[in-house]
Amino acid sequence: MARNRSSSSASSKWRYCNPAYYLKRPKRLALLFIVFVSATMVFWDRQTLVREHEVELSKLNEEVTRLQNMLEELKDNHGNAIGKVEIIGNGKHPGNKVLMEDPIDIQRKEKVKEAMIHAWSSYEKYAWGQDELQPQSKNGVNSFGGLGATLVDSLDTLYIMGLDEQFQRAREWVANSLDFNKDYDASVFETTIRVVGGLLSAYDLSGDKVFLEKAKDIADRLLPAWDTPTGIPYNVINLAHGNPHNPSWTGGESILADSGTEQLEFIALSQRTGDPKYQQKAENVIAVLNKTFPDNGLLPIYIDPHRGTGAYSTITFGAMGDSFYEYLLKVWIQGNRTSAVKHYRDMWETSMKGLLSLVRRTTPSSFAYICEKNGETLIDKMDELACFAPGMIALGSFGYGPGESEKFLSLAEELAWTCYNFYQSTPTKLAGENYFFHSGQDMSVGTSWNILRPETVESLFYLWRLTGNKTYKEWAWNIFQAFEKNSRIESGYVGLKDVNTGVKDNMMQSFFLAETLKYFYLLFSPPSVISLDEWVLNTEAHPLRIVPRLDGKSDDHRKPTIRIRSRKGGRSIND
Repeated sequence: MARNRSSSSASSKWRYCNPAYYLKRPKRLALLFIVFVSATMVFWDRQTLVREHEVELSKLNEEVTRLQNMLEELKDNHGNAIGKVEIIGNGKHPGNKVLMEDPIDIQRKEKVKEAMIHAWSSYEKYAWGQDELQPQSKNGVNSFGGLGATLVDSLDTLYIMGLDEQFQRAREWVANSLDFNKDYDASVFETTIRVVGGLLSAYDLSGDKVFLEKAKDIADRLLPAWDTPTGIPYNVINLAHGNPHNPSWTGGESILADSGTEQLEFIALSQRTGDPKYQQKAENVIAVLNKTFPDNGLLPIYIDPHRGTGAYSTITFGAMGDSFYEYLLKVWIQGNRTSAVKHYRDMWETSMKGLLSLVRRTTPSSFAYICEKNGETLIDKMDELACFAPGMIALGSFGYGPGESEKFLSLAEELAWTCYNFYQSTPTKLAGENYFFHSGQDMSVGTSWNILRPETVESLFYLWRLTGNKTYKEWAWNIFQAFEKNSRIESGYVGLKDVNTGVKDNMMQSFFLAETLKYFYLLFSPPSVISLDEWVLNTEAHPLRIVPRLDGKSDDHRKPTIRIRSRKGGRSIND
């Protein structure tokens, strides 16, 4: 019985394969047809996807081949790469734009990098661990108390240029040999901008906590300088014993730039360590000055630390005044333009009204320059140090509305042209320390030395980044070539005692490696290298990463970065 049921079941199954079965049953035939059509469509759709995928792969392969050909075209006859293709993207669309890096920029950038290698290797050979190199006599000198100023100042430049071996050797020296317990009366200002700023920048770039620990150590030794009746700091302090005081030549007064140029570094240190004491000390200075801030925003270079008011003295955007105004703007940038830092921007804009009152133009060439002021008298003199101002004005111009923005950017470009001509007007094509302006004479060198200063190159860097005008890169290249011709010697770089005769001095300033060469390098690098949307550079050109402030809300509730739009092409700095 069981066998019969099995045989019957098998026979029953085979009947479904007989066409006659379906001809007698039209509904089943229709169902079979629908199943067949559906299966065919699924199969066809899958084949279509496979073909489309193959087409997409083919396109990608063609794009890879095209990029490889582009790279081949960027090689010289010896097979050395002279060009670079950079893929620009974002979190949602990585690699959505291909940026071709100019081969000329790459060649120039490599020349600057080679200059840094020459300067650094000379320092390593003749002055390792000391503050500065004297290239002519091939020895080091401790002009900052033996804090390794050139080494610490150079950390971020080495890192940015990809000089990894040199950076690691410097890092080991910082970790094992950098000692701040010095019986030395240090400048609070110079130690902050070079040492604290240099260490914090190295930390932000590398993430190595040894730099943060060292920055905290030296900052703790500087803090007693702020223990005054007003909180306006004394400008000199003994690193081992404390005992802050002001230089005797100031008559007991504090210097404006020295007292108002620690905010970026100390705010950053509080943000990185979580300890608010550094930020509180530095920001209190601005709060005190803001109480009696003049309507024109111009402060004299001497400030009474006991009363918090200005003493009768020169007003200038040059020596001893300059970076106070710079930090009003940059702390606003560092603070993401939030309500917590709005008073910095307000003070800066007030100071810019005052700056406009100091601008004069020469005859016959109409060079714009910034006068100094003593009482009610304007002095037709401008320091090369004041050539930071075009870059500062350009950077700040994008915080104004359209009309004011155009006005200040135009002024920045005029002043940059003047500063460039400080260089072009001398036989060596290097600028003197300051210039005087006389009717019918345009400009003439006053103090005629050049100590490898960076300020004009700094402004050219900002103007290039903000406008996209390649003229500023050409000017910078001309200045770089003048340094190469006049200042480079076998054992490093030296300044000139006289820009008219070209007679050399015997000092390679630490800021030449920290600032001058770094600004040259960034001028010929893509804007994504130290993007101005992500970094703010202190007055020693040490980049500090912009991070959100926790004590204020954004004024416009947007992403807390500086999206600056150029009037030439309407692009972001990051483009």
